[in-house]
Amino acid sequence: MTTSVDLHTYLNSRREQVEAALRDVFPSNWNVPTTLREAMDYSLLAGGKRLRPIFALAAAEAVEGGSGAMARSMPFACAIEMVHTYSLIHDDLPAMDNDDFRRGRPTNHKVYGDAMAVLAGDGLLTHSFHVLASAVKLGVPAERVLAVSEELAKFAGVYGMVGGQALDMEGEQGVTSLEQLESIHLHKTSDLIAFSLRAGGHASEASEDQLRALERFGRNVGLAFQIQDDILDLTGTEEKIGKPVKSDERQEKVTYPFLIGLDESRKRVSALTQEANEALQSAGLTDPRRLYEIAEFLLTRDH
Repeated sequence: MTTSVDLHTYLNSRREQVEAALRDVFPSNWNVPTTLREAMDYSLLAGGKRLRPIFALAAAEAVEGGSGAMARSMPFACAIEMVHTYSLIHDDLPAMDNDDFRRGRPTNHKVYGDAMAVLAGDGLLTHSFHVLASAVKLGVPAERVLAVSEELAKFAGVYGMVGGQALDMEGEQGVTSLEQLESIHLHKTSDLIAFSLRAGGHASEASEDQLRALERFGRNVGLAFQIQDDILDLTGTEEKIGKPVKSDERQEKVTYPFLIGLDESRKRVSALTQEANEALQSAGLTDPRRLYEIAEFLLTRDH
């Protein structure tokens, strides 16, 4: 299978649909403080790949097919992007990664200050649960929405992404093994991607076997995605990736290339992508083509 122009058309279309929905996530009759709203929008509407919400949409379509699946999964997609954006705002803070640029622009705290950046992240995280609950109005069964809410708290919280960030901070003081590094990335990056796939599956009422297959796919793709990020931090350009390169090296972070070298890191990305594809083969999905294509795209991306 090769990445086609059609895939890029699909990704662009879905990204535009997600961004249109994100512009309307806050009810117009809510009196949100102006600076807080500006700070949230500054990061939420800054563009980017929108990979996680697109995975949710693609998973819903893979299970059921048709435009209805995409529409029902959109609240989940928006909630995922809000959680992801909050994590980026907080990760960039001086107390965390201390980054000055994100997606080609000054980071949130550089524009609005540390305190407002913290509040912007808090606001996005909290409101994500309000947004995903609205899926009931689009026909997603209430028990599925409840399951998604529970899983988001798990995969984005102390078990998953937040726990992974904590491990990453502790690891700055001395990660010495590939096993430790993989644990960090599985929780910091893979868990939210795995959740995205499961959320899309729930929107189309996937079976338990299908949900487990989608989760395995997401974990492998998520780890491959993070390793590719480590590779691009060394080999990419600031213009393409939207932030300073070699930041991991300057901060003396332990990465896959640091532990096993660039060639072995690339081989690991390829192997994980294959494992992700194999996870889908026995899932009985209606149309998993886009998921296969996205996985391959991540293997070859340069930004």
